[in-house]
Amino acid sequence: MKFNLLDFNSKDIGMDLGTANILIALKGKGIVLREPSVVALDRVTGEIVATGKEARDMLGRTPENIKAVRPMQDGVIADFTATGLMLKNMLKKVCQKYNAGKPRVVVGVPSGITEVEKRAIEEAFLQANAKEVYLIQEPMAAAIGAGLNVKEPVGNMIIDIGGGTTEVAVISLGGVVASTSIRVAGNEIDESIVEYLKKKKGIAIGLSAAEGLKIELGCALPLVSEMTKEIRGRDLETGLPKNVLVSSKDIEEAMKKPINEIIEAIISTLSVTPPELASDIIQNGIYLAGGGAQIRNLDILISQKTGVQTYVADTPLECVAIGAGKVLENIDNLKGVLINTEKRGL
Repeated sequence: MKFNLLDFNSKDIGMDLGTANILIALKGKGIVLREPSVVALDRVTGEIVATGKEARDMLGRTPENIKAVRPMQDGVIADFTATGLMLKNMLKKVCQKYNAGKPRVVVGVPSGITEVEKRAIEEAFLQANAKEVYLIQEPMAAAIGAGLNVKEPVGNMIIDIGGGTTEVAVISLGGVVASTSIRVAGNEIDESIVEYLKKKKGIAIGLSAAEGLKIELGCALPLVSEMTKEIRGRDLETGLPKNVLVSSKDIEEAMKKPINEIIEAIISTLSVTPPELASDIIQNGIYLAGGGAQIRNLDILISQKTGVQTYVADTPLECVAIGAGKVLENIDNLKGVLINTEKRGL
């Protein structure tokens, strides 16, 4: 049966299926769920033990009979079974609370996603009790969520720095004109912090602790007032617990390589942008979305490296989910931004 896109109602969901976090927006209600993309499963029965924040707290701390995993890697499904169970659990929470029944879902996906990966995401949502599944490129959803008018014949540049991927895109007339997708983002930055502290401080910490340092001390350029924090880890020489003092300067140095790779992707995308659209971008600026957009002074560094004023979206973490939700609210005008409608005859 042909699905009429104009038939969207309050049971429709916009979702950011991120490597680090899942956000769900319900039409007319905004963001109704925000949880880490983590699931804990019983190894014997295969049943869900926990999802979201509760499962994240179990990472690295589980007994042999329980496994806590991040089933999304680099913005796509790495563990199909775990992802399906996680989605089913989270959609169930939302649908029960808001009486949404079997929802239709618009979900943000990386711009470099393959056909096989698209089918895997669609199948996972259908198995999780979704009625229909529609995909939208994350940078397009982020641009809509950031309040940019993507339908006008004007160039807009959006950079969505998520957990697994950074998406750089130039958008005009409802389409992506130039884009770069790299698997360097929040997780890669966390790993760089872990490696830096091993080499420079002789201490081993987990990825969750590294993420905490990134949030508390992270900066792309030196801060006016340097910040410090004492952390606990394992001494690499003795194997015993050890406390060390870490500064914002340390974390800036630790993050330098992945941040430079992100800036290279931005410059590369600008270099292939048509002159007319490049002129628009110089006038309108570059917009940052995603969790990585919150790194202190990153907007300033990008402005310095590109010569283009750079802005952080008002709610950078929520942009993709909000954008997907806005598509539902204005589907007559924005149907063309979805990437899997033609094959369904819509």
